[in-house]
This record gives sequence, structure tokens and C-alpha cells, in this order.
Amino acid sequence: MTLLDNWTLGEHTANGVTHPTYRKGDGPGVVVIHEIPGITPQVIRFAEEVVDQGHTVVIPHLFGTPGAKMGPASMARAAAQLCVSREFLRMAKGTTTPVAVWLRSLAKELHAELGGPGVGAVGMCFTGGYALAMLADAPIAAPVLAQPSAPFAVTPGRSRDLGLSPADLDAVKAKVSAGCQVLGLRYANDLAVGKRFDTLRRELGDSFIAVEFPGIRHATLTLNRQQEGVDRVLAFLQEKLQTAAG
Repeated sequence: MTLLDNWTLGEHTANGVTHPTYRKGDGPGVVVIHEIPGITPQVIRFAEEVVDQGHTVVIPHLFGTPGAKMGPASMARAAAQLCVSREFLRMAKGTTTPVAVWLRSLAKELHAELGGPGVGAVGMCFTGGYALAMLADAPIAAPVLAQPSAPFAVTPGRSRDLGLSPADLDAVKAKVSAGCQVLGLRYANDLAVGKRFDTLRRELGDSFIAVEFPGIRHATLTLNRQQEGVDRVLAFLQEKLQTAAG
């Protein structure tokens, strides 16, 4: 028996690309995008909490081994998959990663089925910025960026980059101007996040809600879980998806 046995396995196809999905729950939709190395037990635990709050949660399986624990072997397998896949941009600046288009399609399909004010999107670590990229062209009402870490912050320019094309950044800013808020979480000294929170503050202004914790750790919702951060995310999803619908 695995932690995903009581989730419904499905799949989604967009632009000729198919990924498996795991779905559970009822209520407004939330896409939880796993971090490296994949759908770990900690990711599943967080997703279960979102389900328990009254949401339909879909976890797309993008890389790694579903249910595998975080460790050197699982990290190596995920890294190997990411290195050969053209869906994931690891270093490019000012560019939206192709997998974001697939995720937008998934969010559109979920919203068309469930209705309501929109869909929630939670990205983590390598996928942290994907929730913002989805906002550009999908019915995202509650975007959550947990320690966004791509493109890899190996230069000052990349550490400030949001992983968006100029057109997608303009689209995000238009939605923010229309009232959408963006929630971000990080440890204050997390080198993987770089200077992205500075960019988010500059581009989104007061509509960017930053939740920051002291220290140099990384995974705010999973491996280095901060309960305050989890609670803030759950409250944000409830406000934007359930309270707004009511």
C-alpha cells in the first residue's frame, strides 16, 4: 500500500504531451505541483491537508517516482529526467517554460468542470514559479509560489528572473492590477530563491504577499515545513476560492 492508493490516477494531454495526474477531494480545484525529486510523502501530506479543507486537488506527475522518499537516489533520478526533457527550462532568462502551457491546460480543464472563481495553483522549489506562469493564461485565482528556484540562481540576472516571457509578465501584471494577489513563501537566506522576491515586489507591488521565515533552509511546505506557512497557504486558498465563491 502506498500513500497515493486512495488518490484517483488519471492523465491529462495538451499539445501532444501527456502526464499522469493524481486527484482527490471535492470543492474548488487546486493544482499542487510537486518539487524535486517528485511526489514525495511530504508533498502528499500537504496535498491531503488541502483536500481536507474542502478542495479538489490534482497533483500532476511531471518527473521522479510517485511516492518515493527524498534522498540521493530519488534526487539523481529526477535530475536525469529534467536534464533530457525539453519541457523544463533550468537556466534560460526571460522565458516561460513549456510545461507551464501544459499546466495552464490542466487548470482550464479543472475550472471548466468545477466552476467557481478560479483554480488554485501551488508551485514548490523548481516548480515554484510555475504558479505565476499559469496565472498569465489560465483561470488561476490563488497562485502560491513556495521558494521559487528556477531558473537556477547561478548568476545575479538569473537570481532575479521570474521565469516568464515579457508577454507573460505583462499578462500577470494585468491580472494583478485587476485584483489578483500572489502569495510567496521562503526562508529569508535561501540562496536558491536568489533575488526573486525583490523582483516580485517591484513588479507586483502590494499585491505580492511575502511570507518569510528566518534561516537558510528551503522547503517551507514539505521537508523544512513551517506550520505557519502551511496555515497561510490554506487560508489564502480558502479566501480566494471558497469565500469568494460564497
